[in-house]
Amino acid sequence: MTSYAVFLRGINVGGINIKMADLKQALKAGPFTEVKTLLASGNVVLASDLGPAAVKEEFEATLRESFGYDAWVVVLTADRVSELVAACRYPADDKSTHTYLTLASDTAALDELFAMGKALDGAQQERLGPEAMAWLAPAGGTLESPFSKLSAKPKYKASTTTRNLRTMIKVRDAAAALEAAAG
Repeated sequence: MTSYAVFLRGINVGGINIKMADLKQALKAGPFTEVKTLLASGNVVLASDLGPAAVKEEFEATLRESFGYDAWVVVLTADRVSELVAACRYPADDKSTHTYLTLASDTAALDELFAMGKALDGAQQERLGPEAMAWLAPAGGTLESPFSKLSAKPKYKASTTTRNLRTMIKVRDAAAALEAAAG
């Protein structure tokens, strides 16, 4: 049994509203155990005997069938979430900036996004691995930041999602606790 973190794209924004209790219930009917939702922004930790690609496929199918929308998720093992958080050299918060991690299920899409982000004037970003990059945004101005606008383009919605580092730390801790409980 492997512990996973699953990051949903675009729920509880733009008219796709899912109660976390309903999400948890729908997932428990599938090949997942120890399902725990975190925050209302679509973060889930769970255990499964399936591999990462199969977890992604089953998870997205469950969302489509249970909630009737085209669902996209990024799936990482608990260990990988921990590695990505540890690799991020930016602070979780300071008075002037916030740190974000953009996660991807498609390395080519993240490669493109990273290259385009580097071309932005004053962009501060770093690649954490094939499935993740970290970037800084001004406190209070995240949605207006050039990189945020770039990453919000429709072409990236099926393969990327972004979380602040504080959320990633909470997901890491919950996934690690699940992993420790499993054994």
